[in-house]
Amino acid sequence: MTNPIYLALDLPRLDAAIALAHKVRSHVGGLKLGLEFFCAHGHHGVHEVAKVGLPIFLDLKLHDIPNTVAGAMQAIHVLEPAIVTIHASGGRAMMEDAKAAAAEHTKVVAVTVLTSLDDTDLNGMGVAGSAHDQALRLADLAQEAGLDGIVCSGHEVGAIHKRWKDGYLVVPGLRPADGKLGDQKRAVTPRAARDAGASVLVIGRPISRAEDPVAAARAIEATL
Repeated sequence: MTNPIYLALDLPRLDAAIALAHKVRSHVGGLKLGLEFFCAHGHHGVHEVAKVGLPIFLDLKLHDIPNTVAGAMQAIHVLEPAIVTIHASGGRAMMEDAKAAAAEHTKVVAVTVLTSLDDTDLNGMGVAGSAHDQALRLADLAQEAGLDGIVCSGHEVGAIHKRWKDGYLVVPGLRPADGKLGDQKRAVTPRAARDAGASVLVIGRPISRAEDPVAAARAIEATL
């Protein structure tokens, strides 16, 4: 069975990120590089991390007019990412163009509702209903647009899995049972997300900021 854990390598220093990746590589299934990493280290940084030998998840959350997003997708072909994120709220045409422009072996997944947002935040942005309802609406739109899957919180993944059986479902904002929530408002445990249908479990601080990252990664892997 493939290890579903992707370690979020959002460290400011490239050497520290690569060192951490090498340390835990036997206990994770892939490495997620976010916007902060990409803005700091660019293509060079991605190439260096790829040398660790694990699949790369580029979490860029692209959100722009369709033509611009398609162009950005083509520009990252050379990096051969296993997964790339875009925002579902960019609309169906943007999602269709992103998927059409992506490399053949890259899974394009759409972010539904950020795990840092709750119902109150969405209402303040003019979105009616709950974060759960909005995530389901956007997941349906992503499926209609022909994407590989979506990104959602662990609270929505079960309901989305029921509607989209073969969807590639990525769940971030995960915290072990004894972990701190930080800025995540809708976090669940890795095991609960996996049981509900998650394909990929994104875990950052519980591993990267642990006193012993290898032991932390091994402990989370053992719960699955």
